[in-house]
Amino acid sequence: MNRQAKGRTPRRPRKKPSNTQKDPVGVYCRVRPLGTEDQECCIEVISSSTIQLHAPEGFKVNRNGEYKETQYSFKKVFGVSVSQKDLFEYVAKPLVDDLINGKNGLLFTYGVTGSGKTFTMTGSPGQGGLLPRSLDMIFNSISPLLAKRYVFKSDERNGMEVQNEVDALLERQRRDNAQSTAKVPSSRQKMDPEIADMIKMEEAYKTEGVDEDSAYSVFVSYIEIYNNYIYDLLEDASEDLIKPKWNAGGTPVRQNTDFIPPQSRLLREDVNHNMYVAGCMEIEVKSAEEAFQVFWKGQKKRKVANTRLNRESSRSHSVFVIKLAQAPLDADGDTIMQDKSQVIVSQLCLVDLAGSERTMRTGAEGTRIREAGNINQSLLTLRTCIEVLRENQLCGTNKMVPYRDSKVTHLFKNYFDGEGKVKMIVCVNPKADDYEETLLVMRFAEMTQEVEVARPMDRPMCGFTPGRRNRNVAFKEELSRRLEERGGPIDCQRDISSVLGAMSTLPPLPSCVLSDPHDDLTLPRLIEALQNRQRLRQNMVDQFNQAAGIMKSMLQDYDNKHSSKENYIHEQNGKLLEKDQIIERSRTEIERLEKKTKTLEHKIDILQKTTRVYEDDKRSLQHELETREQRLLREQSDKRRMEQRMQGAVSDTQHKWEKECVRRVNAMQLEMQNKLWVKDEKLKQLKAIVSESKTPGRPEPPPRQTPSKRPSREETRGQPAKRSASPSPLPTAAPVRPLHRRSRSAGGEKWVDHKPSSNLDLGTVLQPVLPNAIQVSAPTEKALAKCDRYVLTHQEVASDGEIQTKLIKGEVMKTRGGGQAVQFTDIETLKQELPSASSRKRKSSEGAVSNQKQSDGSWTDVETRCSVAVEMRAGSNMGPGYEHHGITKRRKP
Repeated sequence: MNRQAKGRTPRRPRKKPSNTQKDPVGVYCRVRPLGTEDQECCIEVISSSTIQLHAPEGFKVNRNGEYKETQYSFKKVFGVSVSQKDLFEYVAKPLVDDLINGKNGLLFTYGVTGSGKTFTMTGSPGQGGLLPRSLDMIFNSISPLLAKRYVFKSDERNGMEVQNEVDALLERQRRDNAQSTAKVPSSRQKMDPEIADMIKMEEAYKTEGVDEDSAYSVFVSYIEIYNNYIYDLLEDASEDLIKPKWNAGGTPVRQNTDFIPPQSRLLREDVNHNMYVAGCMEIEVKSAEEAFQVFWKGQKKRKVANTRLNRESSRSHSVFVIKLAQAPLDADGDTIMQDKSQVIVSQLCLVDLAGSERTMRTGAEGTRIREAGNINQSLLTLRTCIEVLRENQLCGTNKMVPYRDSKVTHLFKNYFDGEGKVKMIVCVNPKADDYEETLLVMRFAEMTQEVEVARPMDRPMCGFTPGRRNRNVAFKEELSRRLEERGGPIDCQRDISSVLGAMSTLPPLPSCVLSDPHDDLTLPRLIEALQNRQRLRQNMVDQFNQAAGIMKSMLQDYDNKHSSKENYIHEQNGKLLEKDQIIERSRTEIERLEKKTKTLEHKIDILQKTTRVYEDDKRSLQHELETREQRLLREQSDKRRMEQRMQGAVSDTQHKWEKECVRRVNAMQLEMQNKLWVKDEKLKQLKAIVSESKTPGRPEPPPRQTPSKRPSREETRGQPAKRSASPSPLPTAAPVRPLHRRSRSAGGEKWVDHKPSSNLDLGTVLQPVLPNAIQVSAPTEKALAKCDRYVLTHQEVASDGEIQTKLIKGEVMKTRGGGQAVQFTDIETLKQELPSASSRKRKSSEGAVSNQKQSDGSWTDVETRCSVAVEMRAGSNMGPGYEHHGITKRRKP
């Protein structure tokens, strides 16, 4: 089987506007009275169409220091003294007239929270708003023309079907049997005392020119748009009794089932491209009281909350839809036409928009912040749609209007496209605290007035002769009158049934056709049949006379009883007069108590709503508290685990560093011992050089010293351990003699002349002259890096009391570590003697001992001064650094 190629879905042609004539959106303004007289007012009504806004004290001023004043114009301005009746006559009454004439209408209230939108739409006890007055006007106009219940039936696709009277009767019986207690409110039910006096009979309105040749039926529905979701407020099941299918499809079971929200509804488009709420309950009503009772049932389910600005602040947009279905009668004016194409459905939408608000003013938290955000976002989308419509009409552009960004604008898309009249009532609060938000509302209202909506066309006529219903009624009345003249006050159906019953009791007549003049059979049979009928008639007359006699006797008895009862009734009437007076007094008391009860019930309802709001807030706060406690417990357990882990890491690190410190201390001790051994070797070499320099003759240059072998453990076992305060030198730190040096005869050697500041100037003729010498009082690595030779001038007191000067010479060498080292090679001694001093001769033994002591002392001093080698280390903080390769030699005891 070959599958056909999938073609592209054809583009649905857009509905053309029905009329080229356009009307601007009607925008009205209503000013709410101030709460207290001492409040500052920022709005002034200048005329019937203009208001002026005054900036409150402390607000922004102009450059010249004066307060800014702005004027805004409307189609009509209603001041604080305007009643609900006057507002209805001017704004809502024309929309009700259009509804009955088959045209749609949209009326919504707009403004800041607490500006009186709900009061304008719904009203209060004793002061009905636009909604109850509209319902009252509708039923006052079409009440005699209403069809029986369930004759009109919704097709679940925003259309209406017409059933015949038999199907409607079966439908009524089926629903009455299915519902033991009727859930649909009836007009015979008792009205809620809180709303009983919102509709007053003395203020009844009626539309002129109603088509009497049509049958009407009214359907109402009530929805709310909460957090951009649509909910049906007329659902029979309460929110607490809804059992969600949490286990269906393997979904997990919900733990918290105390409050489960109802199922949200979806928007659909019907065959005429009009938007409607799919699955929304539409209830057929037969009176204004019944319709308002249905509205009040849904009003109690609407989302409200207590905020800082309003005790009962609406948290959702409510839409009350009045749908009027009408169909013409047939040519006889007796029954409704069954043709669906002849049914005309018109609707009036009354919208109470939630007020825009700022979080900083309302003090909202948690769920209230989310609600306020969704409310402001939907109102912003409405403003954006109005701006785009205005720009398209003024500039001739064709920009797409973002209706789908919000459920509110998407639902009322048809009205702005030309499916009915649109009117808006801007409610404002004149107090100074709302000045900024009121300014934004005024700008939006001023922009909305510039938008034009196509005018809807009148409905087509069905083509039948008008006045059919009246002619049918007149015919039935005339037939009844004539029947009364003939046989008494009986109706047509009773007369026909009695005549047919009498005819059925008489025997039928035989054939009366005479085919032959000599026929002797037909006439005798006819005579016999007539005689039988005469006997039966006589029997019936006798029975009638007998029944009449019985009836006369019964009537006489009844007259006697009636006369006696009249006397008894006369006596009872006197007692009833007394009872009537008591009842009148009781009725007055009951009315007073009913008013008091109504007031108390209103207060109780408000308190119940407030309690419900507080319970919801308490539930959300408890949930948040439990969540935070669980989070705190988790954080505490994580903190304890982290502390244990850190303690283990600290103990491990401490143990590791203790081992590392022990290892470094041992390494440092070994290194210092090695350095101490190197210094001892150097001191021995220096002693050898000094001792050789004291021998007669020219001293030969000392040969290069090779590092002697380190004594073995056996050799050092009997010797005392030497102290070491520095680590052992690295192999690369030993001084290295450069391979090539400049010739000394060339005169290119540079000296470091180290003369301590404590030296004395002897004033002798022979003074050491060092060319290219750098004189320093303390050797530095900088000076050593620039020179090749080093000389130290050392003075000490000789045994004869004279000052002896020694010049200790050495060579500067570079080390493998990048530093400088000095290797001493020669000592010159300069001694000054006085001629008057007598020479003392000593024994050779004493002189040797003294010389040895002197040399020991001098060597010890020289060793103290010169046993420090300077080495520069790469990468140190100072650049070249100091490192001691020897320590002061301890004297033997």
